[in-house]
Amino acid sequence: MLIDFILLFLFAGVPYYLVFEKIPVMRKDKIFPLAALLVIAGMVISYQFPHETSMPFVMVAFLASLFSLHKANQTNNLCKLTYYILFFNAPLLIMFKTKESILYGVSLIVALMGVYLMGKYYARSYGSPNYQSVSGITLVTPYAGLILTVYFTALALYPPFPNALLFLNGILKSEISILWYLIVIVIFFGNFLIAVRVMAKTVFGKPNDNVHYIDISPTERVLHLLIIAALLLLSVIGLQEVLS
Repeated sequence: MLIDFILLFLFAGVPYYLVFEKIPVMRKDKIFPLAALLVIAGMVISYQFPHETSMPFVMVAFLASLFSLHKANQTNNLCKLTYYILFFNAPLLIMFKTKESILYGVSLIVALMGVYLMGKYYARSYGSPNYQSVSGITLVTPYAGLILTVYFTALALYPPFPNALLFLNGILKSEISILWYLIVIVIFFGNFLIAVRVMAKTVFGKPNDNVHYIDISPTERVLHLLIIAALLLLSVIGLQEVLS
């Protein structure tokens, strides 16, 4: 029971919304790294103390997940979006078995770290991580457009990206119930719709004539190439897990 409370606290996002977003000195673009570290701590705890999570805790996590979905739908800030998506997927981190939960969590955090770094790039280039006015980047900043497309395609759960494969692996290795199906369907379509919404507003469309576009620097390209390579490695691992 104690482990359930700890994992719910670390995964579900409620303390982050109640505490971190309310602290004036806590900048919103600093919340994701802290949240990711605490979620990783939760995955370590779940590995050290494997157990079966009770359905009431899953339901609380699911309700918090719906709140995160609402927050993700309301924001145009890439840095905020990272921890909203992380907490939106919290029920899967609790419901999946330990190995499947950790693999999916790692893949999710890697993809979101890429999005977070792109948010920092937006802040440097356009004065803010908000993407709403920075449309059509694939036409004027092709490197940035390609990188964001890769990250959000992974987050949208498209195969052969690792998020999709490890999501499927978690389903195949889990015990199924009607409620379980409902939660999985909501999270699947939620991830898809969030990713498509962002890509439609900033990656595609017509470039904004009022914006001075700046493509991502060569140094940053190398960093994102390493993150994408990590995603490819996780894809191989995911495929092995599905076929095993």
